[in-house]
Amino acid sequence: MCLAIPAKIISIDDNIAEVEIAGVTRKVSLDLAPEAKLDDYVLVHAGFAIQVIDEEEALKTLELFKEILEHEVS
Repeated sequence: MCLAIPAKIISIDDNIAEVEIAGVTRKVSLDLAPEAKLDDYVLVHAGFAIQVIDEEEALKTLELFKEILEHEVS
C-alpha cells in the first residue's frame, strides 16, 4: 500500500522544497509538481511532491491522520 501525506511548502530552493508535516520538516523534490509554490500544500510520497492540493482538503486529511493516531495510542 502506498501513502501520500499532505505537507505545506515553507521554502523552495531550485527544485527542492522544504515542507512541514505536523511540526516536522523534510526536503522533497518538486520534479513531479513543478507548479508548486511557497505556502502550497502538496501530497508527498517517497521524497517527492506528487501533486498540489487544496489547503482545505489537506487540513481535513491531516486531522483524520491525527484522529487515527490518537485512537491507536489510546
